[in-house]
Amino acid sequence: MHYIDLSIFVLYMLAMLGVGFYFLKKNKGAEDYYVGGRSMSSSHIGLSVVATDVGGGFSIGLGGLGFAMGLSGSWMLFTGLLGAWLAAVFLIPKVKSNPAFASFLTFPQIFGHYFNARVALLAGIISAIGYTGFTSSQILAGAKLASGTFVNLDLNTALLIMGVIAVVYTVMGGLKAVIYTDTIQWAVLMGGLIFIGIPVSFLAVGGLDTLNFAKILNPAYLSEQGGRSIAAIRSTLPAEFLSLTNITWQQVVNWSITIIPIWFVGMTLYQRIYACRDERTAKRAWFIAGFFEWPLMAFMGVSLGILARVAAEQGMFEALGAGGVVDPETGLPMLLRTVLPVGMMGLMLSAYFSAILSTADSCLMASSGNIVTDVLSHFFRIDPDSPKTLRLSQVVTLLVGIFALWLATTMTNVLDLMLYSYAFMVSGLFVPVLGALFWKRRSNVAAFWAMLMGGLVTVILQVNILAGPVPDADITALAHTLRSYFPAEANQTGLNLSELELRNLVDQTLSANSIVHISWLDLTFTLPFNLDPNLFGLLASLTLYIALTFLYPNNTKQETWKTTTASVTTAIPQEMTQN
Repeated sequence: MHYIDLSIFVLYMLAMLGVGFYFLKKNKGAEDYYVGGRSMSSSHIGLSVVATDVGGGFSIGLGGLGFAMGLSGSWMLFTGLLGAWLAAVFLIPKVKSNPAFASFLTFPQIFGHYFNARVALLAGIISAIGYTGFTSSQILAGAKLASGTFVNLDLNTALLIMGVIAVVYTVMGGLKAVIYTDTIQWAVLMGGLIFIGIPVSFLAVGGLDTLNFAKILNPAYLSEQGGRSIAAIRSTLPAEFLSLTNITWQQVVNWSITIIPIWFVGMTLYQRIYACRDERTAKRAWFIAGFFEWPLMAFMGVSLGILARVAAEQGMFEALGAGGVVDPETGLPMLLRTVLPVGMMGLMLSAYFSAILSTADSCLMASSGNIVTDVLSHFFRIDPDSPKTLRLSQVVTLLVGIFALWLATTMTNVLDLMLYSYAFMVSGLFVPVLGALFWKRRSNVAAFWAMLMGGLVTVILQVNILAGPVPDADITALAHTLRSYFPAEANQTGLNLSELELRNLVDQTLSANSIVHISWLDLTFTLPFNLDPNLFGLLASLTLYIALTFLYPNNTKQETWKTTTASVTTAIPQEMTQN
């Protein structure tokens, strides 16, 4: 990488650290650190929400979807738009109109209010685990981008660099630093994509060898070169890549049940609802976020992935030693590294790191807030206004960041890690929070077991679902496990196939079926219609919640606040909490 590009990138990273250092001196207590003093505007919150939700995982992940399936990958973020607008209409009025929530710092405190301390503690643990995993996915996204861009930079070194930068300024600055850097990062990302990444990549796949500014300012040349690029795209890619129908109904359902509910259970989102001045500000922020998610960010992300696929098919990455197989999630950084000239590479790299950091910092804050406010405060009395609480929050943020960095080293796929984290939180928390906010019947027993079993069902299925075999897998043993799911003609031939033929058969079988193999129970079965494990976790949670609410209803005469955890909130008489 040229020293000019490196200098631009380093200066940008130092600027982000500077914002964190600035707010280090401004934060006075836990309220400043976790909810920004509850005085943020809709524009800052809206851009922070979309920067957090889209972020690096979706930016790099969307590039991977564009590389693998084309324009139809954009439907993933359409579910984000639906989630944002549904939350604006139904959730935000419930949260902002209830005076009991006026001093809350976290999402699980809502469970403490409606149910009891044990339910709030479990919700805090689930949320903390989910957001730690999500933080890891963002660090991994940054590392993939860096290792695909910088020559001789291995993935683990890139992980260390990304992790240190993201953790340090978040530890120092808290939510205010996160929101203000998100606004800057969003502007940098949009500028980089609109003015550099997309147009230069588009022109490059049409045979542009060098970037000549005089030619780029010539409309006739742009029209001619654009025509060549369009022709190259159409001749290189299958027709379905340029269609919005290259998707199955199962994929739409799987994305919907994972992404839409997160807008109702996301700790990062509740922190921003609390940080808004009032209900109107919060709703406006959520409408802004939904619009930016789809169509704007959705089509930008998949378009770059499509261009990376064209470049790979044209052999543009051979000089980088990519070989014949390119990881869809590294195709985008390889494209940028190939086509961008000196100076622009540094700007574009800063833009993508902006997306990554904007999500990593928010998720890190969410996990830290859950641990301090919802877990530690369950066992120890914590004063939110004490300087010691601020220091404790910073130490916990640092420790969570270190753990998330280690976790990132154990995963290879950004989108998988991100969606696993989403699914774990959704299946555990979605049904109970809907029950708390929108159903008058209450049951502490139902909430607790619906959370626990919903999360466990999803985790067990996710961990044990069989994926395509890695190169050194014992293909014969795997084939024996899957034999009953092979097509009839393959079963008749038995397993008397060559290793290559057997591997192809196993790949085809796993692609056609969602097969779960729980080895410790010697149990193998398929999930109906290839649907996501999260759906079955949600169904388990819903069934338990409804059944146990009728079997073990709360004593309606019980005062809610007497059963909640010792938290940083102040008790409010119950008659004030009815809405």
